Amino acid sequence: MFIILQEALRLFHRKYPPHQVSSVDVAVIKMASQHKTTQILHKVYFPDDTDEAFEVESSTRAKDFCHNIATKLMLTSSEGFSLFVKIADKVISVPEGDFFFDFVRHLTDWIRKARPSRDGQPPSFTYQVFFMKKLWTNTVPGKDRQADIIFHYHQELPKLLRGYHKCSEEEASILAALIYRVKFGDNKAGLANIPRLLRELVPSDLVKKQSPDDWKRGIITHFNKNGGMSPEDAKIEFLKVIYKWPTFGSAFFEVKQQTEPQYPEILLIAINKNGMNLIDPKSKDILATHPFTKISNWSSGNTYFHTTIGNLVRGSKLLCETSLGYKMDDLLTSYISLMLTNMNRQKTIKK
Repeated sequence: MFIILQEALRLFHRKYPPHQVSSVDVAVIKMASQHKTTQILHKVYFPDDTDEAFEVESSTRAKDFCHNIATKLMLTSSEGFSLFVKIADKVISVPEGDFFFDFVRHLTDWIRKARPSRDGQPPSFTYQVFFMKKLWTNTVPGKDRQADIIFHYHQELPKLLRGYHKCSEEEASILAALIYRVKFGDNKAGLANIPRLLRELVPSDLVKKQSPDDWKRGIITHFNKNGGMSPEDAKIEFLKVIYKWPTFGSAFFEVKQQTEPQYPEILLIAINKNGMNLIDPKSKDILATHPFTKISNWSSGNTYFHTTIGNLVRGSKLLCETSLGYKMDDLLTSYISLMLTNMNRQKTIKK
């Protein structure tokens, strides 16, 4: 611990003392002194249900941590990726400029203060660290094979199955055949069980649009067309289908709104590289798309997310009830920050 203190003194601009490796840090799997150095290996979880341990120093910033993970996984770039800390009922993105352990310390302290103590004892929390794609601005299926296989497919699949996208029955059959191939490869033995697997293959809002046997016939037809395709290639083909949709790479939020009478009370909001999309949750039609350049103000709290579109004085306001306002706030902030960074970079190049 003395060596960590020396490191903290050298990096005097850290906000907090070094984070104590304690019972709250169940994700820290090793701390060993070797040759007068302290090594901390931190477990990081990925969307494909795998995990790896990465060395983290007391001076490691989130951006550097992301770069180290991307390098070890042989990703083309760490652009758009982020670390997320899951603690209690929250999943919170780590700002790239923050020292990783500073953020964890701040977050655990904040959660402790927000939760009541039991029998005079402060509540203890465990946390997990995830590494995922957050900003999909430059994501093109096939451009980064490793990212497609480990991250993009596994992050997009649940959104499809929850019925968030506007998807035709034909497209659903094509995608279901690819999902089956990811699960079982070229093995045809499980095709007879497709009626029992529909919830794992077809968007939830489309399952009852056809009989189980009709879905089975359509899925087998498309499965046979892709004979010999590997599960990895099936993941990329799956992404190429969804990439054509305006909702590809979106984070979806179901909210309740009463400020805009032309929109349904229950609204689906998709935040992606195009901006903030307002979607009818039943028809999946996009009712409006507000580019980031038109969003002038936004705020969030434990139960709400508010945004102003257009001029601050004459613009329209959308007031939403949601428990995920903090996520929507963070995504808007991150996408707009990236947009401004790219704009400034282009201006510099022109000069």
